Amino acid sequence: MNDLAREELIDIVSKKLRLLRNEYNFSQDKMAEILGISKKTLIQIEKERALASWTLVMAICGLFRESEIIKMTLGEDPIELVETLVFENIAVPKNRTGGGMVWWKDIDTQWKFKIQKNSISSHYRIIDGNNRRWYSSFDKNYILDKFKLLLEGGKKNEEDIE
Repeated sequence: MNDLAREELIDIVSKKLRLLRNEYNFSQDKMAEILGISKKTLIQIEKERALASWTLVMAICGLFRESEIIKMTLGEDPIELVETLVFENIAVPKNRTGGGMVWWKDIDTQWKFKIQKNSISSHYRIIDGNNRRWYSSFDKNYILDKFKLLLEGGKKNEEDIE
């Protein structure tokens, strides 16, 4: 099961909404307008009387993915985290990443691939030598299986992988 469940992400993002709004110097009216919610709903979330919806959390992660608040809370790529929660196992090769300097711990490196574990959400990913993401999942065994397949198949198709 996921170390970070959808409900936990909702709770985390809901509690950071006021800080996020302040980071961008938005009024409550402006933030509500951007998010497509009423000011009353925004106030309820900021006062921790209500939680953001899953749809709102996905919008926040997408719209504010470059926010320092979001990055320090969720890691370098909040969209990758949301995708991993939604799809459980992601197999989308060649999606370039930042390489994992801050939020990622290298688990294994072989040939041109690396398995990393996110230090915040604890999900795994496989990236290549150009920091392109090939797979993401909370399931370590899934990642290990895909890593093995990449190592076996990749050497046969070396011109496709840098």
